[in-house]
Amino acid sequence: MSSDLTKRDQAERAMRHSWFPVARSSDLATPQAATLLGEKLVVWRSSDGTARVSARRCPHRGADLSQGVVTDGSLGCPYHGWRFDGADGHCTRIPSLADQSGIPPKAAIRTYPAVERFGHVWTVLEEPVTELYDPEEWRDRDLVWLAADPLSSSTGVAVAIENFRDVAHFPFVHQVSMGPTPEVVEPLQVRRDGIDVRMDHQLDAGSGDWAAQGDCLMSYHCVAPGLASISYHYAVAGLRVVAGFPSPVSYDEVRIFWGVANERDFKGASLEECLRVEEMVYLEDLPITANIEPREVPWDAEVPEFSAPADLFTLNYRRAFHELMRRTAEFVEAGTPRSGVPAP
Repeated sequence: MSSDLTKRDQAERAMRHSWFPVARSSDLATPQAATLLGEKLVVWRSSDGTARVSARRCPHRGADLSQGVVTDGSLGCPYHGWRFDGADGHCTRIPSLADQSGIPPKAAIRTYPAVERFGHVWTVLEEPVTELYDPEEWRDRDLVWLAADPLSSSTGVAVAIENFRDVAHFPFVHQVSMGPTPEVVEPLQVRRDGIDVRMDHQLDAGSGDWAAQGDCLMSYHCVAPGLASISYHYAVAGLRVVAGFPSPVSYDEVRIFWGVANERDFKGASLEECLRVEEMVYLEDLPITANIEPREVPWDAEVPEFSAPADLFTLNYRRAFHELMRRTAEFVEAGTPRSGVPAP
């Protein structure tokens, strides 16, 4: 029962039932290794263009399938050439067998759901509690996405999300990318609806790299556990977006997948320039977040923390995460089966 689990346990369980990116779509010319909450995965594209996510270990003698070769809809092991179907994971061919009817019936690799969105391939380890992120503010926009190089960070998902949407650190961490910004944070108008948290913040152009774009309204939107986005509304240029999707390699280590998007008729900087400056922001953050203790939000109150009014968004995100934990507990206790192929 959930009451027997620590909050940390409940947080990790909720993440196992949540969608995370595991690779950029643009990298699937060859199979890609990924790790999600300790599970070793391979992300690949079958010959018909379908993205697949499978267990990385070959069940024959343990070779790494991310070193393998794709043949039609199967992934071949680099060691002995065993092939596994991308849809359900069953073994389709053993080259050393003269008669393929002798393939062991249980020879299979576990497969996971795979969905491409925002320039990335997403998966979920257990039956998902919620649908994959689909922010309503983007649905009617003709957005063009550019996926960035992933970044590594020694923090948990929640710490990474909280850093992304925090506004009080701008004048201390982002003096180069944003220029001088006020230290005093005006009262925040935060709205939470279940696991969604939203906030608007007016940003003056200042003297940083974004100065030429003019003032803008920053619309923050976070969804527990792992989507954080800012939609920048410029009076003349139009809409641009930056979104971060920290993916937990382990409970307290993430690989930050992220990207930028512009409306197709955006009149400001190019996607490449937007990505360059947003990466500058990220790289300013990483040396600070690398030394945060503990590395993940202390869900069990194992260390004291104190908050100020500027932390209102953070506190609402934590409430959203607790709501996700609650929904996951109900979902699991209802006995929902796991998706994918049972481990051989």
